[in-house]
Amino acid sequence: GAAATATSAADLGGLDKLVEAAKKEGKLHVIALPPDWANYGKIIEAFTAKYGIEIESETPDAASADEINAVKTRKGQDRAPDVLDLGQSFAISGAAEGLFAPYKVQTWDKIPDNQKEPTGLWFNDYGGYVSIGCDAKKIAKCPETFADLLKPEYKGKVALNGNPTKSGSAFAGVYAAALAGGGSFDDIQPGLDFFKKLKAAGNFNPVETTPATIEKGETQISIDWDYNNAAYAPKLVEKGLDWKTVIPSDGKYFQLYAQAINKDAPHPAAARLWQEFLYSTEGQNLYLGGFARPVLLPAMQADGTVDKAAEANLPPVEGEPAFPTEAQVAKAKEVLATGWGAAVGG
Repeated sequence: GAAATATSAADLGGLDKLVEAAKKEGKLHVIALPPDWANYGKIIEAFTAKYGIEIESETPDAASADEINAVKTRKGQDRAPDVLDLGQSFAISGAAEGLFAPYKVQTWDKIPDNQKEPTGLWFNDYGGYVSIGCDAKKIAKCPETFADLLKPEYKGKVALNGNPTKSGSAFAGVYAAALAGGGSFDDIQPGLDFFKKLKAAGNFNPVETTPATIEKGETQISIDWDYNNAAYAPKLVEKGLDWKTVIPSDGKYFQLYAQAINKDAPHPAAARLWQEFLYSTEGQNLYLGGFARPVLLPAMQADGTVDKAAEANLPPVEGEPAFPTEAQVAKAKEVLATGWGAAVGG
């Protein structure tokens, strides 16, 4: 139908018509959205409550690479993902492969130019800083920098959220380590060198972090987005853990994730309505409620629509973030693809 080629709500005659078409489809298929990640559990509930559209949420712990794979392998199938929430490098490569549909949400003009693909193939949604989470009940002194992580007291304890060749969060962890170790957006190699050292010291823990591994004490220190580490804390208090989050002063790396619509989305109207919801004031404040920094935060601070209480809960950080270019991200991804296995063995 018309929704599959609509590049904005206006193409369908406005938001009301888009809502109508989406309700007719009645379903939305999402992938790789853990309920504890950037408040996605509540966001999914809010969307369904508002529009009565059932959301099928598949494989919440999947990585960005799995999302891209699902788009390719399920083309033409009803169980293909409608929408994607991707690490920046995967948004760039997926757009280059022609997998996404161009779409501009109603708040498009408020999204900064360096946070979107000009035709709407992808656009950033929320982000955060790489942080170090630590169980302060089990660990006498929590690390505060990447340099700290090499100390002998952290033997076998330092984990990553995923594999950096497949996962946006783990990729960012290596990039942050590179910045901490004298590298730059142009040079991620010092990040690989850092993890090689961490492995050689016996401090690298190959278990990929999830809320469950933290709860069981399998990953007592975790390099992950600040919004993930911060969101785990209140839930872990009940389990007797004191989960602390710090943004390492030597490797401040901020990155946003990106939304994209599958070009062959089985529910094209619902896919577009989902984007409109995420980029509405309500959707952006829901991200903020999960400790994530929404892409429209500066615009919402300016027009007074930001949820002040949620904003006050963000992990503190000094200074303004800098962003790598598409070319720098693509280059870093290539270096990691060949170098990661050699650095940590596996």
